[in-house]
Amino acid sequence: MEAAGTWALLLVLLLLLLSLTLPASRARGHLPPGPAQLPLLGNLLQLRPGALYSGLLRLSKKYGPVFTVHLGPWRRVVVLVGHKAVQEALGDQAEEFSGRGTLATLDQTFNGHGVFFANGERWRQLRKFTMLVLRDLGMGKREGEELIQAEVQHLVEVFQGTEGCPFDPSLLLVQATSNIVCLLLFGLRFSYEDEEFQAVVRAAGGTLLGISSPWGQTYEMFSQLLQPLPGPHTQFLRHLDTLVAFTAQQVQRHQGNLDTSGPARDLVDAFLLKMAQEEQNLSTEFTEKNLLMTVTYLLFAGTMTVGATVRYALLLLLKYPEVQKQVQEELMRELQAGQAPCLGDRVRLPYTDAVLHEAQRLLALVPMGMPHVVTRTTHFRGYTLPQGTEIFPLLGSVLHDPAVFEQPEEFNPGRFLDVEGRFKKPEAFLPYSLGKRVCLGEGLARAELFLFFTAILQAFSLESPSSPDSLSLQPAVSGLFNIPPAFQLQVRPADHHPTVQTR
Repeated sequence: MEAAGTWALLLVLLLLLLSLTLPASRARGHLPPGPAQLPLLGNLLQLRPGALYSGLLRLSKKYGPVFTVHLGPWRRVVVLVGHKAVQEALGDQAEEFSGRGTLATLDQTFNGHGVFFANGERWRQLRKFTMLVLRDLGMGKREGEELIQAEVQHLVEVFQGTEGCPFDPSLLLVQATSNIVCLLLFGLRFSYEDEEFQAVVRAAGGTLLGISSPWGQTYEMFSQLLQPLPGPHTQFLRHLDTLVAFTAQQVQRHQGNLDTSGPARDLVDAFLLKMAQEEQNLSTEFTEKNLLMTVTYLLFAGTMTVGATVRYALLLLLKYPEVQKQVQEELMRELQAGQAPCLGDRVRLPYTDAVLHEAQRLLALVPMGMPHVVTRTTHFRGYTLPQGTEIFPLLGSVLHDPAVFEQPEEFNPGRFLDVEGRFKKPEAFLPYSLGKRVCLGEGLARAELFLFFTAILQAFSLESPSSPDSLSLQPAVSGLFNIPPAFQLQVRPADHHPTVQTR
């Protein structure tokens, strides 16, 4: 932390020295109002790196749900706060707001390539292709469900091996969810003891931590100045390089044994076959660069997001043991002993489903949302946003919108149940965003969350060596992502024979 503070101080001094030589960005169009910017510094004084999200929320109280900020001198952003503003933009004007904005911490590597960072025709082709291939590989089908259930069983067996001793579940949960995406991408499943696999998973975690850290947020604001300089950003770029190198290794393996006559075994196979088909098309988007960047992003996202959410859901049950008891009672009432949970059980488990949704809402894994740009000059709420205007849709402000969710900072699964105890989902439940850029892995993520969570709660009672009151629910790091805090977990076999209640 001291090193980060020193770098921040040096940065401010350097900016002040340069403020007389570089022009500030000039707004075009009729943009929403916002705080006045300083030359070169932009709105640095109002937006403290390390608390960028809370700073934007604070500014919205003065400037309203749609306002403009300047992240340094080169980056002008329109911020959307609350369900109505985000819905009107990403939902009602989905096409206009469908461009992908900048993630400075990752742009040096991806450079507009791959399904996540691409725009225009490249993005449309890659997204359509990726969705079709994942569907062919079983996503949304029974084959995909069985793939997840098999990995769930591996994780349950490892949990059983802890024999009631305290352990940190973080790495195991991330490895389990990473294995699912590795099977879809590479046709490979790794042992949890595999050192190379552990290194890849830790690299994904290091990337997540780096881009969400105070320095990562500083880099987002001043990347053009900081990129050529030494600093903490070089460390999380090394983590990202590890992911890219691992992906490149797997692609090379597939190139060496590709069967051009048979069906694709996984996404890399499918992409290579598509590249061969388009070999004579000089303008094709099915290139090795787009393959590498598509797969690297899917590996990163599929490794980190679901594992972090399951971990937070387990933490909530340690914090609120009465909720854990209700979940297990519903599981035992609705599922036969020894019957593995399946996606078809969701409708019979409304309380369990409500707990999972409330965990996602409360965590708000991606509070800043992913940056968008408008694809053409757009009229929005009386303002004119020129083509290329960058948009920050704050998904955390949607999931915690007090106009939709009463007492939004409280954990209350009941908000997802109607008066008869049936599950209900408010329109503002948008952890995967919405519109043209909605998360393409949403279906897979929802299936994984449900199957991992229900299987763990069916098999085990969860305990903590610490008292529930001492467990913090606050993210360990809050930036682009909210990273749940670490905690120790103890698991004991669940009682599958509850006392029969008599009238």
